[in-house]
Order: sequence, then structure tokens, then C-alpha cells
Amino acid sequence: MSTPSLSGGAGAFSGFTRLCKGLAVVLIGGHIVVQFLPQAVNYLALIPARTIPFVWNLLTAGYIEQSVYGVVVSTLGLLFIGKLLEPVWGSREFLKFIFVVNFLTSICTFITAIALYYITMNENYLYLPLSGFYGVLSGFLVGIKQIIPDQELPLLKIKSKWLPSLSILLSIAISFWTAQSATYLPILIFGTYISWIYLRYWQRKPETKLKGDPSDDFAFSTFFPEFLRPVIDPVASIFHRMLCGRFEASSESQGYTLGGTTLPGSDPIEASRRRERGARALEERLAAERLGAAQGTEESGRDATESV
Repeated sequence: MSTPSLSGGAGAFSGFTRLCKGLAVVLIGGHIVVQFLPQAVNYLALIPARTIPFVWNLLTAGYIEQSVYGVVVSTLGLLFIGKLLEPVWGSREFLKFIFVVNFLTSICTFITAIALYYITMNENYLYLPLSGFYGVLSGFLVGIKQIIPDQELPLLKIKSKWLPSLSILLSIAISFWTAQSATYLPILIFGTYISWIYLRYWQRKPETKLKGDPSDDFAFSTFFPEFLRPVIDPVASIFHRMLCGRFEASSESQGYTLGGTTLPGSDPIEASRRRERGARALEERLAAERLGAAQGTEESGRDATESV
């Protein structure tokens, strides 16, 4: 099988899934609402001081883009990355991923804002409206890292497995020059981490009835450069035992052994197959797009010939 490419030529602007189009309408619609009704931000965005009793903003905040730049980036990211991930995961799992990552990212952001207020006594942390699809977008990059980690980006000449790390590193660097970093940086960081937890431990595989991706290639330390991994691995293992001890105990009762490869659904072969399916689905989609683009070019040439 030939290596798939992330560049699809003219066909790159086609093949968007129906679900992604629908979610794009939601993002654009949410932006239009807050532009024409600015007071709607108080009820739809995550404002920690008002989350109680307005608890629904833990769900709605992720779909509200307050700036034109934000809605453009989020919509394009959803359409282009979604058409790679949804065929591999399936529409139901894709939608579930978005819901879980968005909701848990909002909860973590809320807790962080409250903690920062009590540490600094700065009320800005309580009343700053936080919203945006950035958490889910960063989660999509983690999904790309999982299914096609060794795919090289056509322009940057880097492997896609580094996309989540680079996005966070770039966001942190930008935060030193902008006062708006508090509105997006926590969402990006939590979105990346929550999505990794979901894909690592929780995502169900209908074909195997197992959960998660225990492969070494998807370990938490793989988000960091090679020379840092001996330091990251022991720290990550501590948090793993704290957060997943009960989870692992139940997996032991199902016949899995504990250790470096002892997670629910702990089959490295299954993880490898998943990446192969992702690469195959991507290749098939890109081939279909190239075929459609070629047919469109032929029809245009035929029409031009007939007109002459």
C-alpha cells in the first residue's frame, strides 16, 4: 500500500462529511448570534462566576466563537480534519469524541479559573468569558497523531505526530506577546490532554469490544522530544496509577496483564491495525478526490472544445 498524503490538490476542498457540515453551521450560527446579540455571551460562554446557575455554558461554550478569526479557523479545521477522522472512527464515535472533549475541557477550564482566582484574588479570572472550539481542534490533532503518526506534512516536512505538541508550543510562545492568551491557552492544553486520555483509555472499538490504545507509540511521553522521555515516563506513570488504578484492576479481571502494555484493550497489534485502517481510509478518500478532480478537469476541457 502506498503512503497516503495529506495534500489532495483541488479535491482537498471537497468530500466534507454531512456531520462536519452540520457542526460548521452550528459554529457559524453561534458566532452570528453573539455578534447581533452581544449579551448572549453572558449566557453561552463560560464565565466561571456565572456557571452556577448557568451550568449549560459548560456545554455551549465550546461552540461559541467570539471573533471572526476564531470562527474561520475552527470551521476550516473542523471540515478538513473531520473528513480524515470521521471515516476512520465512524460518525457516532466522532460526535461522541467532540462532546466528551468539549465538556471535560470546559470543566477543567472552569476549575482552573476558580483556582487561579483564589490564588491571586484577581476577579478577571471569574468574569472573563471563555469560549471556542479550540479544545476540540487540538483534540483532532491528537487523533491525527494516533491514526497517521508517520505521515509527513507536505509543506512543513514534519511528521503529523508532532502536530499537537507544536500547536501547544506555538500557543505558549504567542501568549508572551498577547494579553488574550488566557482566553484560549487553557482550552488548548486541556483539549489536548483530555483527548489523549479519551483515545488512550476510553474510546471503544466495536470490532474488538475493547477500549483504548495502549501502544508505546501513543504513550504520553511521545508528545515530548526523545531526550525528555526518560524524565516524563516516571512522572506519567505516577499519574497513570493515581487516575487509572481502579480501571486497571478491572482489566486484570478480564485477563489482561499489568505493566507497560496492560491497559484496557491492551493489544499492540490492534493499535497497529487501527493506524493501518486510518491510513487506508485516508488513501481511499484522497484517491476518490483526485479522481473527482480529474473528471472535473476532463469535463471542463470537453466543454471548452465543444464551445470552440
